[in-house]
Amino acid sequence: MHAVRDAALHTHQAAVSKEASTQTNSMQGQTPRLSKVNLFTLLSLWMELFPPNEHQPQKKKSQILKTGLVVVKNMKIIGLHCSGAELHAGQIALIKHGSRLKDCDLYFSRKPCSACLKMIVNAGVNRISYWPADPEISLQKKTAGYCGNEDAKLDAKAVERLKSNSRAHVCVLLQPLVCYMVQFVEETSLKCDFIQKIAHMQPGCSTDFFSKCRQETIKEYEALFLISNEDSHKEILRTIGLENLCENPYFSNLRHNMKELILLLGTVASSVPSSQKFGFHCCNSQQTNEMPDQGLPQDIARHCMVQARLLTYRTEDHKIGVGAVIWAEGKFSPANCDGTGAMYFIGCGYNAFPVGSEYADFPHMDDKQNDREIRKFRYIIHAEQNALTFRCQEINPEERSMIFVTKCPCDECVPLIKGAGIKQIYAGDMDIGKIKADISYLKFAELRNVSKYTWQVTPVATGGSDHRECSTAKIAGVNKPASISFSVEGQSTWGKAIVFRCWDWRCAENQIAG
Repeated sequence: MHAVRDAALHTHQAAVSKEASTQTNSMQGQTPRLSKVNLFTLLSLWMELFPPNEHQPQKKKSQILKTGLVVVKNMKIIGLHCSGAELHAGQIALIKHGSRLKDCDLYFSRKPCSACLKMIVNAGVNRISYWPADPEISLQKKTAGYCGNEDAKLDAKAVERLKSNSRAHVCVLLQPLVCYMVQFVEETSLKCDFIQKIAHMQPGCSTDFFSKCRQETIKEYEALFLISNEDSHKEILRTIGLENLCENPYFSNLRHNMKELILLLGTVASSVPSSQKFGFHCCNSQQTNEMPDQGLPQDIARHCMVQARLLTYRTEDHKIGVGAVIWAEGKFSPANCDGTGAMYFIGCGYNAFPVGSEYADFPHMDDKQNDREIRKFRYIIHAEQNALTFRCQEINPEERSMIFVTKCPCDECVPLIKGAGIKQIYAGDMDIGKIKADISYLKFAELRNVSKYTWQVTPVATGGSDHRECSTAKIAGVNKPASISFSVEGQSTWGKAIVFRCWDWRCAENQIAG
């Protein structure tokens, strides 16, 4: 019974808390909503795919796999990490958070090794959740210097002993998605700003490229995060102490839930595609104090934007989900410590009603409702506002901070972003300059002294290569030769990673109009 408790999927068991254990009924079935547990799990998988730091030494082939980690306190994210060249994700969390890890929940993309687990449980964490596939010290991968998989098996036994004798609850937290969730994510991803901007440039406004990109991405992620052979999966589950999940219906349910989450992750990642013709480019009509080449590399900015896209599926707004993530680049961060390099997480949020409110406390109607008194816009808190409110660190005015928003910031949020001292904004641009019934987007274009990077047609490079350009093409975060083609203005170009270059948005509009 002890093993059953530790391996529980928490799908039909008693909840740890209402917010954590249910898929949430607050939307009353009108719009599917992602549970926080599944959101944290997906973010941990996505952090495993964080682009490698160009200043870090390339990691030699090893049986130790790269791992993503989400640190959560009181159901709020306070850290996003991934393995570095020298340190594991769990070790990085100890360095970054120290004793603040007490009573935190940690979500790993792989079961942590004994070296990480002993330090984590010693810090007094509350719960450790992990993805039930190949662990951090791989049981599948064989490399020179290991006696077969003996060292990996010995480490797995040590992890089980640490788990059995610690107060922290080490378990698998996977919840089945609500009905039609995958379909809903596919439909909304197809309608997001980034896909629609590319579609508008396609002959006949075609979005066929999205399906192809999605299929390729899902195929890559299934190979990375799933174990195709059922017998091999069962063998790994037994080795890592999950033998009770090897019997049906638990085993089939586990694999089904894992596959659905990978489908969802692949779909969301494909909604911000790598494209030679499109990218986030500086749209300031007047140069700021920053130099043009100080934008983030394309693959890193894209990764952060997908984080924000995942957050949109926690929205409480029936009409549109918005996500926001704030990162900063430290001046004195050890380059080889975190897998994210000098970048560190500050905060994140999504649009929702005030904390503690119930479903019927506030109006949910949009501008289709003639009575302006019962519209939602005066009550809903925007994603940018939540990200600033619940940030886990202060924004250092001497460091380069950046916010990634899935939609153009409105006139209510732009002054807040500027006042907080954020240096860069990465966002969609479909609403720039628009005035809607209850909300307007005029201040974004007028904003000065903040670099604005929006999803635009890539300007033609004029001599020389940017020193920050990525050397490896990426599709949804996986290193591989580019294989997704977009047809723009009658030309076929193969998807690959690009860099940020400053560009006047008015030139972009002229190019689009032409």
